[in-house]
Amino acid sequence: MYYIGVDLGTSAVKLLLMEGNGNIANIVSKEYPLYFPHPGWSEQKPEDWWSGVKEGLKELTKDFDKSQIAGISFGGQMHGLVILDKDDNVIRPAILWNDGRTQEETDYLNNEIGKDKLSQYTANIAFTGFTAPKILWVRNKEPENFAGIKKIMLPKDYIAYMLTGSFCTDVSDASGMLLFDVAHKRWSKEMMEICGVKESQLAAIYESYEVVGTLKPEVAAELGLPESVKVAAGAGDNAAAAIGTGTVGDAMCNISLGTSGTIFISSKNFGVDKNNALHSFAHADGKYHLMGCMLSAASCNKWWMEEIMQTDEFAKEQAAITDDMLGNNHVYFLPYLMGERSPHNDANARGTFIGMTMDSTRADMYQAVLEGVAFAIRDSFEVAKSLGIEIKSSKICGGGAKSPLWKKIFANVLNIRLDIIESEEGPGYGGAILAAVACGEYASVEEAASRLVKIVDSVEPDKELAARYEERYRKFAQIYPAVKELFPKIS
Repeated sequence: MYYIGVDLGTSAVKLLLMEGNGNIANIVSKEYPLYFPHPGWSEQKPEDWWSGVKEGLKELTKDFDKSQIAGISFGGQMHGLVILDKDDNVIRPAILWNDGRTQEETDYLNNEIGKDKLSQYTANIAFTGFTAPKILWVRNKEPENFAGIKKIMLPKDYIAYMLTGSFCTDVSDASGMLLFDVAHKRWSKEMMEICGVKESQLAAIYESYEVVGTLKPEVAAELGLPESVKVAAGAGDNAAAAIGTGTVGDAMCNISLGTSGTIFISSKNFGVDKNNALHSFAHADGKYHLMGCMLSAASCNKWWMEEIMQTDEFAKEQAAITDDMLGNNHVYFLPYLMGERSPHNDANARGTFIGMTMDSTRADMYQAVLEGVAFAIRDSFEVAKSLGIEIKSSKICGGGAKSPLWKKIFANVLNIRLDIIESEEGPGYGGAILAAVACGEYASVEEAASRLVKIVDSVEPDKELAARYEERYRKFAQIYPAVKELFPKIS
């Protein structure tokens, strides 16, 4: 049988067709627009996602026996606010995870409701990217739209709804809304009251590997797929990527270098970082995880290359960064192009170069961008270490993980072994695994991950280089506190 994983990303949807034994039979990607109507805002049209998914599914399956397609599931961009009216029409463009417009609402939640109460209700505090502040923003700034809300959804759940008619979400994605009681895996009555929403406006909650429905007859006919195809709830992109990299069980780690960057630590038990610098979420394997998320990771690389250098020759530009330059760069870069989440929670933060001199080169600047992302991930890594969590190695995935140079920088900045898996498809592969579990191909997510995810290579840190990066990181860590007060004045 075949299983489809849908990775609903920020720049494109990537669809993956997996055989029951884990082999990838086909991959298709469909891009869609991203809108920035005001500085710091980020929106997309859910209808564009749906069009991309439909076109992608047709292309993905056209050369295969469609009768053998058993299930579909998802890894989706988290936190985005999708709102539908009573006729199931999208009320306004979706406000995305990397949108920073909700600072006022975030401050209200953290300061007036209080971080302690938020953590008690949801195991997390408010960040501008989370869904609850977006709901408050719509209530405050677009009251007519707020009054028309019948259904509140996350991005991937809109696709599940269009495929099946099931108004659903999963525990991992719901964890990032600030409306979900993570410890008890249910909607928080207190947060619903604070945001002015009813439970009827929120989706039914499933574990990521549970079936939420089958294809609607008209959708099956349009796609040429059997109506019997089962659709599983899926997961937020980071939890799905963790499944796709085998990061399940206890104290396992995965670093994802996508548009955003994350460090993901799985846990069998529920736990909360007392300072809430790391997110405490439910995991797609039925258990829990801690996660640090930076808003701009591989997108920093893309921005530097395409917008600043006006080139798409990534490998050529990286070739100019030689081994002797690593750990010796005098230029530093704060990668906060869309503000920052973990661990600073500062929507006003901005990308910043510091340390340039007359002899700074193009390669120095590019190296600083790559190193800045690694240093920022280490900020969250340090929080995990402060909790007594010992991380000796990590998987790494995402578009940025395709760069040998960047993997080497990460291994030495973090001073741990990085394991590279056979399939670096992250959320899409994780979604397909969840579909396979939902259809009974495997008894559990842990069994599927242990049998399907294979390590094919590792990058070990170099003792001398890691020591140099240790010194550089200590200097990097001083830059944000030194310039923090400037950001609100210039943003």
